[in-house]
Amino acid sequence: MNNKILIKLLVLEMDETYDIFIPINVRVGTVLNLINRILYDISDGIYEIKNNRNLYNIVDANPYPLNKLVRETNIRNGSSVIII
Repeated sequence: MNNKILIKLLVLEMDETYDIFIPINVRVGTVLNLINRILYDISDGIYEIKNNRNLYNIVDANPYPLNKLVRETNIRNGSSVIII
């Protein structure tokens, strides 16, 4: 399990929080696409997949660059991330 990290994902649109494992060797944009599809599936289509969403650090409200690998960001085990 050393190629994945556990994050707390806050989804404002659904007013839900999820603990999810994400891979560290893929780009943030790829993780965002996977999260979008998962949220669409578990909400039975209520959550809309939009291209303008991004992941943000919940502590400092800075967006994560979509072209960086997860391991190159400050996302670590136990990080809280928000999707907007």
